[in-house]
Amino acid sequence: MDRHDHLVLQHLEQFVSDHKKEFVARVLEQRTRQVTVVLEDIYQSQNASAVIRTCECMGLQDVHIVENTAKYHFNIRVLKGANKWIDLIRYREKHENNTETCFSRLRKNGYKILVADPAPDGISIHDVDCSSEKLALVFGNELRGVSAYALEKGDQKVRVPMYGFTESLNISVSVAISLNSLMLKLRQQGAFRGLSQEEQEVIKLNWYRKIVKRSEILEREYLRTID
Repeated sequence: MDRHDHLVLQHLEQFVSDHKKEFVARVLEQRTRQVTVVLEDIYQSQNASAVIRTCECMGLQDVHIVENTAKYHFNIRVLKGANKWIDLIRYREKHENNTETCFSRLRKNGYKILVADPAPDGISIHDVDCSSEKLALVFGNELRGVSAYALEKGDQKVRVPMYGFTESLNISVSVAISLNSLMLKLRQQGAFRGLSQEEQEVIKLNWYRKIVKRSEILEREYLRTID
């Protein structure tokens, strides 16, 4: 954040109640980029929206959305506003392998890429070592699963153990089970890593801009007085 951003943050804080500021601070303390989720070509809006809502509830700050063959759509009733509080990073360039672009970005940022697939050669999500590396969980299309590229280029295949006749879970259920397992393990092991102070400040400013009514007008008028 530059000087102007810090000043705007301080200015907007006066329009936020103490209760809301305390709530924001508590949520920020539990936010993380230690784990992230990648959605590859999810085409049902209720599924994508349910996943985003789950990610926000579990404390994830980023969700990566790959759009090679299916465009991301959201369902307001399912989202319950969850998309306002997290960063949706979309990969949707035409004539590009957007999965490759996404994987490249994740690796550059130090993530180990875990690809969800029900095949028995993957390890159980409950056996994933999440204490030492940042993890990106990749979930694929509702009908075809993850792409061949994701299966080939991912670092590890993972699965949610199932004990019935049905061969697969709904994607939103798979994400919820997987994140609950990983986040619980991180906290129980004392390995949870939150956001840096700088990251928290950037996100807080973004959230205050959404919380404060007419924040864009208040910000514009305030900046005129300091420029």
